[in-house]
Amino acid sequence: MTGYDNLLARIRLRVREDDPMMPLSAGLPDPAPSGKIDKAEAILGFRLHPLLAAIYRDVADGGFGPDYQLLSLIDGPTSERAVSCYLENRAAKAGTAWAWPEGVLPILTWGCGMYACVDCRSDEGTVLLFEPNPGDPQAAWWIDSPTLSGWFEHYIGGTGWWVKAEDGEDFDEMSPWPYAPGRSA
Repeated sequence: MTGYDNLLARIRLRVREDDPMMPLSAGLPDPAPSGKIDKAEAILGFRLHPLLAAIYRDVADGGFGPDYQLLSLIDGPTSERAVSCYLENRAAKAGTAWAWPEGVLPILTWGCGMYACVDCRSDEGTVLLFEPNPGDPQAAWWIDSPTLSGWFEHYIGGTGWWVKAEDGEDFDEMSPWPYAPGRSA
């Protein structure tokens, strides 16, 4: 029991709703064993948010979720993986105005350089939207959801900004995330 059991059960139900003809385990990567999560944390140099670790361990190692779906942690069927994406962004952007913040793990690509990321240093697991396309590094980071559990509630309920965007609605509800410059060293 993790304290997240109810939410994890509801995520599993939503995964089934996304493709009702597919059994939960078919087509999804297997859940990540604890050893893989430990290895990911050792490579990253920080611990995953506890809910994020529980999702990878108890639901699947990526391959589900909104739109482009969650990235696998270290290896898996997706070409992009959370750990390598984080390390590549940290290395490629170091010392620039675009420097990637420490402890902010990309978990999903929206395409066009945009990512959903979890601030693993925040108690709530704040979910951030990295949106570089306007070209301003000072305005590239947005608070998608104050909590990781809230972000998954949006996925479960089909109420996230990504649903509004697909429906052609405006979604100017996000606040800027002010911590990127201070966390980039």
